[in-house]
Amino acid sequence: MREILGKRRRLLSKRNGKGSELLGAALTFAAEWQWPVLPGVAPDPQGRARCACPDPECTVPGAHPFDPGLLAATTDERMVRWWWGNRPTAPIVLATGAAGGKAPCAVSLPALAASRALALLDRRGMRLGPVVAAPTRWALLVKPYSMEQLGELLYAKDFVPGSLRFHGEGGYLALPPSETGQGAIRWERAPLPGSAKPWVPDVEAVVDAVVDALTRTGVSAPEL
Repeated sequence: MREILGKRRRLLSKRNGKGSELLGAALTFAAEWQWPVLPGVAPDPQGRARCACPDPECTVPGAHPFDPGLLAATTDERMVRWWWGNRPTAPIVLATGAAGGKAPCAVSLPALAASRALALLDRRGMRLGPVVAAPTRWALLVKPYSMEQLGELLYAKDFVPGSLRFHGEGGYLALPPSETGQGAIRWERAPLPGSAKPWVPDVEAVVDAVVDALTRTGVSAPEL
């Protein structure tokens, strides 16, 4: 009996610690950086690879908004505290391109391809902003862009890997230190400590560099 109680206490302590970490991160994003966030739906307790949302074939378990919906994303400190006070282990979801263009957007690609592309860009000395890493995909944060801007950029290219995904206005992205059905979300390139607001590059520079890097390294980026 003592052993069972001890395990429960350790589990509760771990959950409380994770909840404090998530709340602190959510407050940094919203109150300090003015990035609108909201809690994501949790993974299904019956199986972390499944989602607690009604969609039995959800492709991003625990890494998307559900209740509240994406439009509820906010930078209000009181709302953030209330959300994570009631749902302390909820994933942190960024509403990309929201808040009148104050929130960053993102370009994501499969993890292996992203790792090789970033290594090449480092050798070239290209400056990148924060990079969010999920188990299967990495996302490079970029400045907000419009759909027209993105369309013109892609139209001008001879080839764009089909595995590239664009998280613009109306999109979302799970942020560290969230735990989702696919695993932990972490920083591959973390914002500089003490940053008033992280610097992010233009989408044109990132897309040009990533497409060129994938072509030069010969990486076949699968559809993931």
